[in-house]
Amino acid sequence: MSLVPKNLNQKAVRDITVILIIKVSLLLVIKNIWFDAPTIPKNFDTQVAEHIAGNTPLNKETR
Repeated sequence: MSLVPKNLNQKAVRDITVILIIKVSLLLVIKNIWFDAPTIPKNFDTQVAEHIAGNTPLNKETR
């Protein structure tokens, strides 16, 4: 014997399902708006690659 009526339980399940669908759709929209560009540009310069990789250049400038 349950203390919660069956129709109330079905209503809660329906409400949670609707909320989850809205959240997932909003997350997909946000992903497509802000994260659609690639993280590495197509014309990636070798100096930038060396700087990111931590390789030291062969010709160091002195002061």
